Amino acid sequence: MESLSRTAHDLVKYRHYYVLALPAFAVFLLFHYCPMAGIVMAFKQYNVTDGIFGSPWAGLKYFGEMIEAPEFPLIVRNTFFISLLKILFVFPMPILFALLLNEVRVLKLQKVFQTVSYLPHFLSWVVVAGLVRGLLGASGPVNQLTAAFGVKPVLFLTKAEFFVPILIATDIWKEIGWGSIVYLAAIAGIEVQLYEAAEMDGAGRIQRMLHITLPSILSVVVILFLLRVGQVMNAGFDQIFNLYNSMVYSVGDIIDTYIYRAGLEQLRYSYATAVGLSKNLVGLTFLLLTNLIVRRLGGSGTL
Repeated sequence: MESLSRTAHDLVKYRHYYVLALPAFAVFLLFHYCPMAGIVMAFKQYNVTDGIFGSPWAGLKYFGEMIEAPEFPLIVRNTFFISLLKILFVFPMPILFALLLNEVRVLKLQKVFQTVSYLPHFLSWVVVAGLVRGLLGASGPVNQLTAAFGVKPVLFLTKAEFFVPILIATDIWKEIGWGSIVYLAAIAGIEVQLYEAAEMDGAGRIQRMLHITLPSILSVVVILFLLRVGQVMNAGFDQIFNLYNSMVYSVGDIIDTYIYRAGLEQLRYSYATAVGLSKNLVGLTFLLLTNLIVRRLGGSGTL
């Protein structure tokens, strides 16, 4: 009873904040939770006439088809490989950028760097893909530059050995500034006295960065890392869909693009739903396991 009365008291006391949170709650309810009712399609032999709930049950038929599909192991491998590369190379870049940006002492120059680095985030992947194609095309600036040295033009986006590095590089360029916002906010909350004391003790900029700034934002890093690991099965559909082609399916075809083709191009709705459900369950498992490991190691940034 005491906990219920405390909850009621908090609801009344912070009612204005809860009202402000209602739109976000409504968005999540309508676009994230209500559509989950469609998961039942993975267990049904869906047809448009009978609808989702009127279609006959198929049990685990489509999950079996998924496991037996000859192309499925390659798609899973590509998804994990690209996602892990993004964790290794893309995830640390906003942290490094925030640390370096914090060391810029000229405030106006720091603001310029921040603004310029944020801008690519607001470009859709359709626009970015157009820029990349123009840059790396047969008659693009890169091939024109290499042609001046006698190198034949290379269609980079059709070469498997170049495609994944292009994904990593474009993702870093697009999101490094936006991803650094959280870390810059965490750095802004560090007490200035810590830096002053370290400077009096003779610590240089790099030492202050390594022994004060980085440890102070470690809990934020851990939380964002856990959230990123929970998305390990999401290798970036928008990016890959707008950049890839049939020539690079061997390295660029991931689960999300596979679901797109199965569901919207081949009209295998139940099969696509089964694949999507399996992918999300694996992602949830990774999130729980990573959180458990961090707790066992004594991390303070658990979810």
